[in-house]
Amino acid sequence: MLTVTSRYAIDPETAKAMDTDALRENFHVGGLFADGEIRLVYTHYDRMIVGGAVPAGGSLVLDKVAEAGTPSILDRREMGILNIGGDGTVSAAGQDFAIKKGEILYLPMGAGAVTFSGDGRFYITSSPAHRATEAKLVTADMANRLELGAQETINSRTLMQFIHPDVVDSCQLVMGYTVVHEGSAWNTMPAHTHDRRMEAYLYFDIAEGQKVFHFMGQPQQTRHIVMGEQEAVISPPWSIHCGAGTGQYTFCWVMAGDNVDFTDMDMIAMDDLR
Repeated sequence: MLTVTSRYAIDPETAKAMDTDALRENFHVGGLFADGEIRLVYTHYDRMIVGGAVPAGGSLVLDKVAEAGTPSILDRREMGILNIGGDGTVSAAGQDFAIKKGEILYLPMGAGAVTFSGDGRFYITSSPAHRATEAKLVTADMANRLELGAQETINSRTLMQFIHPDVVDSCQLVMGYTVVHEGSAWNTMPAHTHDRRMEAYLYFDIAEGQKVFHFMGQPQQTRHIVMGEQEAVISPPWSIHCGAGTGQYTFCWVMAGDNVDFTDMDMIAMDDLR
């Protein structure tokens, strides 16, 4: 079963007037993972798609998505797939990829229909592509690993780059995840924006009863959205994106836009946040 919903782009002036319900309706993405289903959200921010596929021991095929406007979703798109569940398999581009939890598969433009099987919970991301590259499964030991932050600023974390120019040749997708260390809370601080590309976060490995407070908005007009386990949030190019958790957690970040330069960020001084 395939379900697709759309999210339209919101400008910063409109966002200023939104209450909690309106913010969640436009930026929060819940309910992506349901047994026996593929659920996608097609955004109008750089045409990014985020979604979930849960074969629940069976198999699910992702092929035609009307919102993409092509016979098959990867005819003019690329895709990044993160497994946040048990062992599973993704079949595409004439290959079968066995994917364990914490591994990310990159599929290039032209890879054809995508079949999900096994016990995985697959987080799907996709953006438009302009050339065909090579499919590649990236394990945790193949990713670029950066140790960031410090305990004294409660933002000690390990950032792992999977779909990144040093690891995978992609068109515009840049993707990985960050593990916030025990005793730390902030996932990205100081905050930043990057007006040249959008970003989405998926929060996971959050213990029962714990939450992450995700901050968004223009630097002088910050807002927050309370996030739970396996929930995503859309970050427009004009918005900051950072969060603090009440317990340990991990978040997957994915970007698409004008470039694949991970360090292309406009940092926001702490004193400039409101």
